[in-house]
Amino acid sequence: MKKLRPYLDQEILEIDNNTAERVMKPIAISSKNYLFVGSEGGGKAAAIAHTLIETAKMNGIDPQAWLAWVLAQITDHKITRLNELMPWRYVAAAA
Repeated sequence: MKKLRPYLDQEILEIDNNTAERVMKPIAISSKNYLFVGSEGGGKAAAIAHTLIETAKMNGIDPQAWLAWVLAQITDHKITRLNELMPWRYVAAAA
């Protein structure tokens, strides 16, 4: 009963770890997919692409639309102003 006490005393604690497992599932699936990317460079490119896509999703933006917008902007864009192409800037630019 002593080990159950923190759960009963703190309403914020969950009785199982389903939430944590749901969060980790895409990472586990992705790691299996990246097993055969071909090379270290391919793995880095896949990691960058995954990061960009997930960052757009976390900002509530359609990744495909944002990447299309970035690719259209990037040829004439100064490297010192790359922060203007971030997903959270796309919302302001698209509106």
